[in-house]
Amino acid sequence: MGCPVDSDDRYDTAGNIEAEHEPGTNVLRNRPGITVQDRLDHLEFESLLRMQEAYYALVSEDTVLTNALLREMHQHWLGEIYEWAGRYRTVNLTKGDFQWPPPGRIAANMAVLEETVLRRETPCAGKSLEATARSVTIVQAEFLLIHPFRDGNGRLIRLASTLMALQAGFPPMDYEFEAPAQREGYIAAVRRGYVQDYAPLEMIVREAITRGECT
Repeated sequence: MGCPVDSDDRYDTAGNIEAEHEPGTNVLRNRPGITVQDRLDHLEFESLLRMQEAYYALVSEDTVLTNALLREMHQHWLGEIYEWAGRYRTVNLTKGDFQWPPPGRIAANMAVLEETVLRRETPCAGKSLEATARSVTIVQAEFLLIHPFRDGNGRLIRLASTLMALQAGFPPMDYEFEAPAQREGYIAAVRRGYVQDYAPLEMIVREAITRGECT
């Protein structure tokens, strides 16, 4: 989720900047004109760290996650890299045989997400480990089912999830994604969450919160 482009079938081209790549490459069109994926990945990572520190300070115990806040965070993170940062995607998004909701439904789906999930599950101040893990799980699964942005959805919502954990008094979450099996298991669990089978993802989230306490 939210990883660099790694297959030709992931995105349907739509004749706009979101569908464009740097000439002669599979690297997404970007403001700096970087043509090497590793360099672009590094730039995104460094920008994510800066955005993370900024929002650790900005988000308080009583902050409710909203669509506006998520869009602001996406813009803050990727605005100097991509023209489309902070905007809902306008291209179809697929991976393998799975297709996320079409662009024309994103705004309405996100409005429902805000009213029925974000405003119910956040803020997390005063919640137990179990309640926090449950809230994080639901927010992640339902947000990632919509996949509102051109790229960066997974990384953005995992940062937002850490902000939720911090609200509840827990340290930053640790998913141990250095191990490929951990990342693959997470993706599989997210897919189960799409059909509201939250148990696999909830276990991973709870472990990530607990692991953060030990680091």
